[in-house]
Amino acid sequence: MELRETFDEDAGRYDRIRPGYPARMFDDLAAAVPRRARMLEIGCGTGQATVPLAERGYDIVAVELGARMAAVARRNLAGFASVRVVTAAFEDWPLPAEPFDVVFCATAFHWIDPAVRVTKSADALRPGGLLATVATHHIAGGSWTEAFHAETQRLYERFDPATPPGLRMRSAGEIPHDDTELASSGRFGPATFHRYEWEAPYSTAQYLDLLLTYSGHRALPKPQRNGLLSAIAGLIDEKHGGRIVKRYLTELRVARRTG
Repeated sequence: MELRETFDEDAGRYDRIRPGYPARMFDDLAAAVPRRARMLEIGCGTGQATVPLAERGYDIVAVELGARMAAVARRNLAGFASVRVVTAAFEDWPLPAEPFDVVFCATAFHWIDPAVRVTKSADALRPGGLLATVATHHIAGGSWTEAFHAETQRLYERFDPATPPGLRMRSAGEIPHDDTELASSGRFGPATFHRYEWEAPYSTAQYLDLLLTYSGHRALPKPQRNGLLSAIAGLIDEKHGGRIVKRYLTELRVARRTG
């Protein structure tokens, strides 16, 4: 099983605990995209970004690799006649004859085959159409002090030998803008970036629930995974009162098709 397929193993948990996206992000996208625009969403998951887009009036075809994820998305989007969820890998899905005004992808673009994702997105768009991708970064802040990160880093190195030594949580300012792939394709103009920093609180149980939605954690052998989760729970309960706060950076990257 590919890592990207592990998300489909527990779609209900993913839908329940994965963080969504700031409302300002959808407002900024709406400023560039008129209502009733025709939109293709790549990797919609359970529809966490699709619902806010549908509420803004877009006509959406959402392509999702995982059958369980797609089933949850259809339930979440049942009230929107303008949305159709397709179960397929984007790489294999045949593009319709009518091009889209927007190709949108939230926290999934990096899972698409690099040989396909930019060129096929461009092929899906009308001339002048927009490619909008969203990346989510875990950044320093909230409970993620240097001391807390050092404690969790030791646990990851203990239970997951593949953990690179010396990892640290970066600040938002240390994460560079990246449009190299788009620029080198010759299919898109310069990208515009919008960034949003925000925080979310988690109880110990909620944080363990969240970790179980990450592909790397799910791919660990069960004994190591259980040991890691138990150790993290003990750390949060004993030293942080059973509650932590995670800080996120959400980045919206928008580029216009030129070729």
